[in-house]
Amino acid sequence: MNLVGEALWYIESHFAEEISLEDIAAACDVSRFHMSRVFGLGTGRSVMRYVRGRRLTEAARALSLGAPDILSVALESGYGSHEAFTRAFRDQFGVTPDAVRQRGDLDNLELVEPMKMTETSIADLEEPRRATCGPLLIAGMVVHYTEETIVGIPTQWQRFGPYIGTIQGRIGGMAYGVCRAFDESGRFDYVCGVAVSSLADLPPELSGVRIPAREYLVFRHRGHVSRIAATWRAIMDTWLSASGHRMANAPNFERYAEDFDPNTGVGGIEIWIPIEA
Repeated sequence: MNLVGEALWYIESHFAEEISLEDIAAACDVSRFHMSRVFGLGTGRSVMRYVRGRRLTEAARALSLGAPDILSVALESGYGSHEAFTRAFRDQFGVTPDAVRQRGDLDNLELVEPMKMTETSIADLEEPRRATCGPLLIAGMVVHYTEETIVGIPTQWQRFGPYIGTIQGRIGGMAYGVCRAFDESGRFDYVCGVAVSSLADLPPELSGVRIPAREYLVFRHRGHVSRIAATWRAIMDTWLSASGHRMANAPNFERYAEDFDPNTGVGGIEIWIPIEA
């Protein structure tokens, strides 16, 4: 079973209890950072959003079948009060628990049913090399994403493109896609940028990112850039958990070589994963 599969099994076995991202990660023997990243890559959802959706879906099912007491359903779903449960339920489905109980059906509710993972959607990987990199100064465009909105990353690169030739103090001809500042809800920053000698005097549309020196595993992505998510999944969901390496809670990045052509989407691309010493 791959890592996301293990996490899904644990969630389905425990979501009626009070579980956290820390609990799920510990059950799978990875860090919270690793679990948050791989679950989002594999499912398109944040871990705890999926847990919340599963709890509330089963609560909605119980209410539609005529559960006599909303507070009991709330407590069984991990909520400490009728008010907190009603607020979460309305945020999830757009209706109140009482409305679902009164009408006795689940029509028009966007339910979160158990997710089944397959083993066939990941890429084949070459063995990575180990490398030390940094410190790096990256000047680029920062956008906040959730796992549900990362389809916007190609558009971000398109918006950043006109700035590349104007950035002062650029070092080398490579470009970087930096993932950083992950939180437990699955939000993170994606920075498309270039290495520079100084972060002074950047235009207001751009930001500076400092990446300290550390050790990385470097994976080569083969093929079109549109398939890079499959390479990320293979690294995070399968290779790392089998390797004995632990991903460090630090920025990871894609590095686009000078021969990468953004018009065709092909050329040298590497994925740099920070590892614990």
